[in-house]
Amino acid sequence: MIPTRVIPCLLLKGLGLVKTVKFKEPKYVGDPRNAVKLFNDLEVDELVLLDIEATKQGARPRFDLIQEIVSEAFMPLGYGGGVNNLEDARRLLQLGVEKVVVCSHAHQDPDFLSRAADDFGSQSVVACLDVKRNLFGKYEVFTHGGTKGTKRDPVSFAKELQAKGAGEIIVNSIDRDGTMGGYDLQLVRSVSDAVSVPVVACGGAGSVEDLGRAVKEGGASAVAAGSLFVFHGKHRAVLISFPPLAERRRVFGE
Repeated sequence: MIPTRVIPCLLLKGLGLVKTVKFKEPKYVGDPRNAVKLFNDLEVDELVLLDIEATKQGARPRFDLIQEIVSEAFMPLGYGGGVNNLEDARRLLQLGVEKVVVCSHAHQDPDFLSRAADDFGSQSVVACLDVKRNLFGKYEVFTHGGTKGTKRDPVSFAKELQAKGAGEIIVNSIDRDGTMGGYDLQLVRSVSDAVSVPVVACGGAGSVEDLGRAVKEGGASAVAAGSLFVFHGKHRAVLISFPPLAERRRVFGE
């Protein structure tokens, strides 16, 4: 049996890594190159790197920095942030990025996913849905780092993105981000039941048991987390960590 993928999700702000709470209050947690080296030593399955400023600033990916990070990574790496044209997506893949993660632009131009999938294959195209409950308590997809509502329901939007060519969908709960209170299993389940491509649960993991619940109860194909892998203890001291294979197999029942 192939082990369930467990993916550290790293947030890039400027030249450093940060961790947010509900997409706010970014706390510096270190240099991305050093973090990748540590995750190499811990033998992580895969990494996702998201630039949380690029789209809001209308900036392109930081190719020089990404190249340095990729050169340190011994595992598959996905990158998202400011990717809105095929030229930049192609350049990222040529640098060694394995998956291009499309967040805000997936809403602005869903057909971009089709063009990217045609050119690079759907296995290289990941759509990311940042979701939170709106004033009426309903789930809504947000873009631009959680600052712009789209009035789109994540389930119907996930179906559309799959049809457009996304080979994988990350479902990220803004309400749970950085809280370490557990994934929004209802949200994860609603999307995973609606599509046939792999769904990656993100936002809220506070324990290894939470990872297992996202798969067993939420139906996720893989799990991503940030705080769980960069903080330690109630004072949230920065410490890179990753659960060993035996512990992961235990919570996933593998």
